[in-house]
Amino acid sequence: MHSSPILPYRHHKGFTLLETIVGIVVLAISLSVLTTFIYPVAQQSAEQLHQVKAAELAQSMLNEITNKAFDENSDMAGGRLRCGETAAPSCSLGMAPEVILGEIETRATFNDVDDYNNLDYDVGEIENSQGQVLDLYFGYAMSISVYNDANYDGSYTGNNSTAKLITVTIITPTDFSMRFSTYRANF
Repeated sequence: MHSSPILPYRHHKGFTLLETIVGIVVLAISLSVLTTFIYPVAQQSAEQLHQVKAAELAQSMLNEITNKAFDENSDMAGGRLRCGETAAPSCSLGMAPEVILGEIETRATFNDVDDYNNLDYDVGEIENSQGQVLDLYFGYAMSISVYNDANYDGSYTGNNSTAKLITVTIITPTDFSMRFSTYRANF
């Protein structure tokens, strides 16, 4: 009887258990190192998109606000007299929407810059001037402040009404806060 010889161990193909475990460990370490480099880059890419959208939203709001009259007592038609000047009504002291026929003005009826003071929109509530929620800015929050700054130095100057500093603060979905400011002069 002829028996087949047993092949020596060196002729078998495949990986041992130890080689497989070492390969899995090396692969896990290399993938974790790779993802630590990729994740920040992806997050930065998303943050840039959020910053662009925040700038668009802020610019839109600043355009809307600066196109309004300087003050409630200003000549709304761009007349020759400005509030606070001789022979003109004094500028209003309030920095908030006015009460008209017993109701507070809404954004759709805002007619001067200081009506926008303390206008805040929480996440998911940003609206256009007609009161329609803007889905494009879901996840964003916005707040607006307006105050007198006749010195153009960023500080409140009391009731001196030659210029108003308008600041729009946008908070992106990644909790990044951006401030945009402009002045509206009394003319």
